[in-house]
Amino acid sequence: MNEKRKLDWNKKYFRIFTLKSIVGTILGLIGGYLYYTEIGCKSGSCPISSNPWLSLLWGAAVGYLAGGIIEKDIKKLPDQD
Repeated sequence: MNEKRKLDWNKKYFRIFTLKSIVGTILGLIGGYLYYTEIGCKSGSCPISSNPWLSLLWGAAVGYLAGGIIEKDIKKLPDQD
């Protein structure tokens, strides 16, 4: 029974964190950092772009969501005939 529970957990884990969503998250982190360094607000009045951690967090979230959208679009293509 314990082995079955472990397999179920692995299926859930890999369904939530697919390769495309992980790559999207990493690219989002890089994008968030680049946004902070190149465009970011230096005066401190911008809540997201003045803080490097928030820029990284938002970049990662956008990257994760973009990776999930790409995954779902690719899965739909072979079904359409």
